[in-house]
Amino acid sequence: MLPTLPAQPAGVPWPTREWPEAKLDSKVAAKLQPLLDLAFSDPAPASLGETHAFLAVHGGRIVAERYWTGFDRSSTHHSWSQAKSMTQALIGILVREGKLDIHAPADVPDWQGADDPRRAITLDQLLRMSSGLKFAEDYVDAGVSDVIEMLFGSGKEDVGGFAANFPLIHPPGTAWSYASGTTNIIARIAARALGQSGDGFRDFMFRELFGPIGMTSADPKFDKAGTFIGSSFCFCTERDFARFGLLYLRGGVWDGRRILPEGWVDYARTPTPVPPTETYGYGAHWWLGMAGPGSFSSNGYEGQYTVMVPELDLILVRNGKSPLEQKDAVMRWMGEAADAFRG
Repeated sequence: MLPTLPAQPAGVPWPTREWPEAKLDSKVAAKLQPLLDLAFSDPAPASLGETHAFLAVHGGRIVAERYWTGFDRSSTHHSWSQAKSMTQALIGILVREGKLDIHAPADVPDWQGADDPRRAITLDQLLRMSSGLKFAEDYVDAGVSDVIEMLFGSGKEDVGGFAANFPLIHPPGTAWSYASGTTNIIARIAARALGQSGDGFRDFMFRELFGPIGMTSADPKFDKAGTFIGSSFCFCTERDFARFGLLYLRGGVWDGRRILPEGWVDYARTPTPVPPTETYGYGAHWWLGMAGPGSFSSNGYEGQYTVMVPELDLILVRNGKSPLEQKDAVMRWMGEAADAFRG
């Protein structure tokens, strides 16, 4: 059973323009400060790599915020795969507008041949990384990295088209495989549903998502085909990543306005029918369980995290540069930071 999402506390203003702030509880500070001192030590600790920014929102207020030398609250940070969760939000808005049905076969022109088994893949299966498509998600280029080829090689001018050309290697819905190509297929589906790509799609993103919640720093990137590179590229400030997290922690409602359709956040944090082959669980373009049962998060390469903990009404945001071998340690550190707020 999913934990109940907390409502915005009475008297706490929504951070559409400015974040309200509060003093960190002394007992929490006693546990959190040593973790922050380690993460922001100079030189950076070998166990974690560089932590460029950290922010904690408790009860709708910022209670902790810290930046590495050379960064401040106006600095934007690389989303990497945190953009996948933003893509999920955009799909939700199109579902709200009646432009998409996630349980219908996905609208991918490349798959429409009468004998093409890919035409059975649903948008839901794509969102849950259970499409069955072949794709090598490897960020260390050893000659087999489809994601590097898509983002920086032959696929970079049309990331959605590049990813859509991969064959099916499992029946749809029977195997889980994390793939950035999948998200760019979804981003192209979103543009087709909207009927606009490039600048028109960017306008839609700001009109329906970023603008209403005050994410003024958001800087999404597009390929030459006009597709939002939803797998990897939306730069934001730390405070704007936290705004995106608050939208989900509040069930898709912002200051009385429903941004995401009813139940969309629950859909995002419901475990996939096909369990992932990773340490943590997976929902629909959101990760599950990093900060304990019921928590959910958008995760990005090199240690970019926005973590929601409903039971604590808590959001933790961390951006930095941590090599892949430090990934597990950084995720444990995020869990320990959340634990500082327990008890």
